[in-house]
Amino acid sequence: MAKDNYQRIWQTVLLIPNGKVASYGQIADLAGLPGRARLVGKALGYAPAELAVPWYRVLRSDRSLAFAPSCATALQQRQLLLAEGVVLKKNRVDSSALWQPDLAELLFKLQY
Repeated sequence: MAKDNYQRIWQTVLLIPNGKVASYGQIADLAGLPGRARLVGKALGYAPAELAVPWYRVLRSDRSLAFAPSCATALQQRQLLLAEGVVLKKNRVDSSALWQPDLAELLFKLQY
């Protein structure tokens, strides 16, 4: 069961477009797992490398990076987001980068 949920989460994160971000809670909702934001974080930690899940596009609900500002993972996340043109100020992403799936994505791409 948990593996099925992880698959749903990974597939949802793979839909986040280049240069856009989503929150853990938003991913949980879109994966059909409302209220399971922490499960999203756990699933991202177990994502197989061959799937190339863009974990760095998933942030806290306040648009901040989920890691301590000076840790290696936060620096990597920051670097990857900047490379995609995402604007960061004080470890928070500008609201213009928020992913808002359109109706076609909601109906035809999301699997839940």
